[in-house]
Amino acid sequence: MDTARAVLEKGRYLYVGFMCHQTVEKALKAVWQQVLGTVPPKTHSLLYLLEKCGLSLQLPEHLSELVDELEPLNIQARYPEYREALARQLRAESCARILSQTTEIFTWIKTRPSPAQSST
Repeated sequence: MDTARAVLEKGRYLYVGFMCHQTVEKALKAVWQQVLGTVPPKTHSLLYLLEKCGLSLQLPEHLSELVDELEPLNIQARYPEYREALARQLRAESCARILSQTTEIFTWIKTRPSPAQSST
């Protein structure tokens, strides 16, 4: 999150989305480890991780929309053929919103009782 804030200040909008995706991905992989007791898979799919951790149905609608927005930012930010088109779409305002909502989803993930905890 600190890196996302820093690159937002520098106007490197493509990397704001990438870092926000990384933040959510790593938080979900921590939940995976906690809930499933196994090493998380080598995937970047936030949707897959949410579903397998049992969180997808609990996710508020506006945060679900954020996940849809973040989903392509991990892979597409890495490949030159996607970078330019993606960079043209991202602006200071949209990146500030993405960062704010990423802070919100990160907090939501951290404070959400796991499915195993909520059934006890």
